[in-house]
Amino acid sequence: MATPTVLDSTAGSAQAPSTSPPTGAPRRPRRPRPRIGAHAFLLLLLVAFLAPVAWAIVSAFKPANDIIRDPLGLDPSLFTLDNFAAMFHDVPIGQGFLNTAIVLVSKGTITLFFAPLAAYAFAKYNFAGKNLIFGAVLVTLMLPTIVLVIPLLLEMKTLGWVNTYQALILPGSVDAFAIFWMRQVIAAVPDELLDAARVDGCGEFGIFWRVVVPVIRPGLAGLAVLTIMNIYNDFVWPVIVASSNRMATLQVVLSTLAQNITGNRIGADYATVTGELLAASSIALLPLLVLFIVLQRHFINGILAGSVKG
Repeated sequence: MATPTVLDSTAGSAQAPSTSPPTGAPRRPRRPRPRIGAHAFLLLLLVAFLAPVAWAIVSAFKPANDIIRDPLGLDPSLFTLDNFAAMFHDVPIGQGFLNTAIVLVSKGTITLFFAPLAAYAFAKYNFAGKNLIFGAVLVTLMLPTIVLVIPLLLEMKTLGWVNTYQALILPGSVDAFAIFWMRQVIAAVPDELLDAARVDGCGEFGIFWRVVVPVIRPGLAGLAVLTIMNIYNDFVWPVIVASSNRMATLQVVLSTLAQNITGNRIGADYATVTGELLAASSIALLPLLVLFIVLQRHFINGILAGSVKG
């Protein structure tokens, strides 16, 4: 009779591999499960926001009468450029684009240069009345624009700047929001970098230009996008201080588009005005749309950089 053999578990017998991770080994993070409800809600918001824009752009290529007769109809074979051709003939939109471009480049350059300088002083220097002055700057954020319109208009009249580029560019070039935004970004720059630059013999402006500016580039990019959008869409101040057609910006031209069409074309009906208005709005939308598509990554990085608490 054979004696049963007992296998020792420690003598090299085969064992099933353990499924539990070894002690001390890092566990893989679980992937978040897709939330179908949240994605569906975001998709609905996307459709709600883009549907009017898409309808306006598509309708700009439809015959004017079809826009009124069948607003939701879509027949690509009937698409035409008549609305755009008539709009360029009846409306000085080219002059509006030119004035907006001049104001945008000049005012944007002033904002992106002087606002970070002021923010750098508030973030990295200690001087008498620093908190009081910065508080006064923040208080101006609480003032509605309409409160400042009359004093600024009287000032422009005294200086003889009504209907000039100076009146469109200089007021509000360095606003409180830009200073606050850049102060939050610059406050996160380590002081050791600035001290090392001073030890190397770099001047104060050189420290700002060569050390601080490269570090805060994402914040500057975000501020640039917001500044361009604000200047491009500004309406209240330009319509007050630049009342002549020669100095009207794009938004002012669009606001008076119906009057320009009916004044330049005898017998222009509602369908004609609507078609040319949609054509002008579609053209005005393109620069901002292209800008956001190209700079969306910098804009998001800038938003995150501007959220750093100083």
